[in-house]
Amino acid sequence: MKKRLQSDFLTRQYMLSRDFEVFYYSDLHFHSVGSHSHDYYEFYFFVEGAVQMEIGRRRFTLHSGDFILVPPGISHRAVITNKDIPYRRFVLWISKDYCTAIGKQAPDCLYLLRRAEKKQQYVQGFNALEFNTLRSRLFALLDEIHSERYGKETMVSLQLMDLLLYLSRVDYERDNPASKQEGRSHFDSITNFIDTNLEEDLSLDRLAREFFLSKYYIAHLFQRSTGLSVHQYIVKKRLTACCEAILGGSHIGETYLRYGFHDYSSFYRAFKKEYGMTPSMYLELHQQSAGEQMGRQGEQ
Repeated sequence: MKKRLQSDFLTRQYMLSRDFEVFYYSDLHFHSVGSHSHDYYEFYFFVEGAVQMEIGRRRFTLHSGDFILVPPGISHRAVITNKDIPYRRFVLWISKDYCTAIGKQAPDCLYLLRRAEKKQQYVQGFNALEFNTLRSRLFALLDEIHSERYGKETMVSLQLMDLLLYLSRVDYERDNPASKQEGRSHFDSITNFIDTNLEEDLSLDRLAREFFLSKYYIAHLFQRSTGLSVHQYIVKKRLTACCEAILGGSHIGETYLRYGFHDYSSFYRAFKKEYGMTPSMYLELHQQSAGEQMGRQGEQ
């Protein structure tokens, strides 16, 4: 897919599109472009190469995972220090008018723009996890742009805003570490509550009332922290509790009701999806395993 989404480098330093353009470049023996500026924003994601970026009168040696935001009117150029090393990067251009439109619709997406222009800090590094997340978003955006799927324009717009929001969120949480810690504290408190109340109502509405938090905030917190919805997390915890109870001698029919499964069919489907076998098969397998282990101990 990467080869298909790759662009041939052009020395053109102006936009043909009214709103934005995005490129994935991979070059050998690249010849530097002279110092220049744009009337649009340039987002530059450095992947690989021996490169220094000159911004105004300052020069920065780039490392994989570095991100540069160049506002309109700021002179810059990439200086290649070893042309035999592949030079790979993503470049995203966004017009000022399009940024203004995004700002009216979703102002949180433009935190990184306001931050860069206010502090005049245009270069920052991402760790491997953050940059891999960015790279997957960029490839998804390019894939959608090159597709002819239904709803393409809407999806491209959503993916672009998602990319900007991710960048802005990382910047915001770096500037406000207390807010990130607060989210961690909320997550720990909620998961502790879930773990000790698996037999009770654990709906999103109940959790929101219990902790005086927005249910949308809680849902986002779980998705960000675990990759699961609140419901998926609770189901996994309840299934674990059911397994422990069944192996401890509790009857299957009593156990699933105790831990919040309202009917056997929903419990059966969730159990089989999680463990790849039915509850009765799970019990038999562990009983058989325990019997074999006792037999070996008796032989000794």
